[in-house]
Amino acid sequence: MNQDDDLHWMEHALQLAQRAADAGEVPVGAVVVLNGAIIGEGWNQPISGHDPTAHAEIMALREAAAKIANYRLAGATLYVTIEPCTMCAGAIIHARVKRVVFGASEPKAGAVISNALMFDQSWMNHWPEYTGGVMAEQCSDAISAFFRQRRSEKKAAKLAEKASATRSE
Repeated sequence: MNQDDDLHWMEHALQLAQRAADAGEVPVGAVVVLNGAIIGEGWNQPISGHDPTAHAEIMALREAAAKIANYRLAGATLYVTIEPCTMCAGAIIHARVKRVVFGASEPKAGAVISNALMFDQSWMNHWPEYTGGVMAEQCSDAISAFFRQRRSEKKAAKLAEKASATRSE
């Protein structure tokens, strides 16, 4: 894959992240590409799906595996808007994904370059190639805007509750 391909597929992942945001989920999107075609896509759905494993990467890996009827995704590239967490990194390793391309790093929970360095551990039996920072600013902005809006909504709700309590006194 070349840089233009990486930008193209990351843009698609950002569109999927918007689906998550529209559903009130943390805006993360992921797409699995094999031989230049999408075989799986996903966006965060843990809240709406009542499923702590329903991260964008997991949803995309599940769809890709079902599409090719094989849990091994040899030769595939996973594009995701934020650095994968340990759960997702583990699933990526077990799926034998060839390459991972992510947008923004995740200093708190990222497990590729920020913390656990999962793809570089000698005790793993597969080591995906990885590239970080593709459209990092746009990916980071999507998450920042989501949490900024969430904080604003919580603040407004708290103020409304306070005003309601004052009126009822």
